[in-house]
Amino acid sequence: MSDTILEVRGLKKYFSTPKGMLQAVDDVSFTVERGKTLGIVGESGCGKSTTGRSILRLIEPTAGEVFFEGRNIAKLSKKEMRKLRKDMQIIFQDPFSSVDPRMSVGEIIAEPIRINGLIKDKAELEKRVAELMDIVGLAPRLINSYPHELDGGRRQRIGIARALALNPKFIVCDEPVSALDVSIQAQILNLLKQLQKDMGLTYIFITHNLSVVNHFSDDIAVMYLGKVIEKAPAEELFANPIHPYTKALLSAIPTPDIAPKKERIILRGEISSPINLPDECRFSPRCNHVCEECTACDPALVEFTPGHFVACHFADRFSNAPRTCG
Repeated sequence: MSDTILEVRGLKKYFSTPKGMLQAVDDVSFTVERGKTLGIVGESGCGKSTTGRSILRLIEPTAGEVFFEGRNIAKLSKKEMRKLRKDMQIIFQDPFSSVDPRMSVGEIIAEPIRINGLIKDKAELEKRVAELMDIVGLAPRLINSYPHELDGGRRQRIGIARALALNPKFIVCDEPVSALDVSIQAQILNLLKQLQKDMGLTYIFITHNLSVVNHFSDDIAVMYLGKVIEKAPAEELFANPIHPYTKALLSAIPTPDIAPKKERIILRGEISSPINLPDECRFSPRCNHVCEECTACDPALVEFTPGHFVACHFADRFSNAPRTCG
């Protein structure tokens, strides 16, 4: 029996603009099992980061429910939410702008422990900071260094140590390696994997890099214009992508093997504005298979095969396997 740590139901986040309502996240639902990683992928501006921050209530959602260990955190007061943040943390995309440049490495890592009053003895706090630095691979000599003196990889290790300081159960990794060099990316990804194995952590891993998400995630959700349009186990998604958008994304992944040559799917036009979206398939303006039904209504996300969800009117036509659900 699966142990669900996080369940998101009908999550929405709208922003009011002079031109109308911007639907950044629109009716997103999924579950994450304890100790697993859900990867969220999609183009820039599709709502990935807004989804992650809305789950943690770093920004307040417009509507929807978020259940963490069976508790609806959308209804918690700020005081109750603050207590829960010990279990729910985030690693930000930019390792420099997410830390205080006036604080040393030791002070940055110690701050959440000090604010939450977990360790009041100075010697014990210093010992805990040293332990966290060792866990993430930061040399003890860097404890009095400042962020501007370090490279991107070490700065991101500071962010990871800070997230681990309160012994969380769940971490949102918001594009944690996109600002780093490729060689440093591998080090950080391997560190996050090892920490998950050692500490039983659960991740939501947000990225636009499909190669990374395939290596890192157990399940993958593909987002387009604020909606999840396909969700499946990582191996299943790469073996049998159903939605035309997912197929196009996968076809764009560069491969070192020159034979056989992979056919590249070229999408037409530009991504639509997320303001005042009509009730139609959001991908229809760019889809090579669009027809009248696609512009008549927005398809619901339904289970096509066990664990494989897709939002497409013609999923049967695009799948390599027959429908066994619904």
